Amino acid sequence: MDLLEEYRRATMFFETGDSAGAARLLEPIVEAEPHNISVRQLLARAYFQTAQLGRAEEQLRAIIAHDPSDHYAHHVLGRTLERAGRFAEALPHLRLAAAMKQHADYTEALRRVETWVGRSGGRSS
Repeated sequence: MDLLEEYRRATMFFETGDSAGAARLLEPIVEAEPHNISVRQLLARAYFQTAQLGRAEEQLRAIIAHDPSDHYAHHVLGRTLERAGRFAEALPHLRLAAAMKQHADYTEALRRVETWVGRSGGRSS
């Protein structure tokens, strides 16, 4: 298997809206190259888009374990946890991402989750 060609195909699938197809192509690439952060990140995004939140979380946590300063991975992990209704768990990741990089999406997600956590008294869901 030509991993680079498969990655390119997966990227095309993802960009054209076939996140499930992209994930199927990316899974064996991550298995073959577990330290390839770009592939892992795209796989996490494909999982997020297809509501495979547990799988997205797994990939994002692997990225963060490799590079704790990856603000985008923290942001997407926070969004994944938010989408799963795990607001209190999402908050630290969203705060880190917003502190590391000024970005409107990061700020918006952080405010949204802070509001949810405030309403629930810190409880998840």
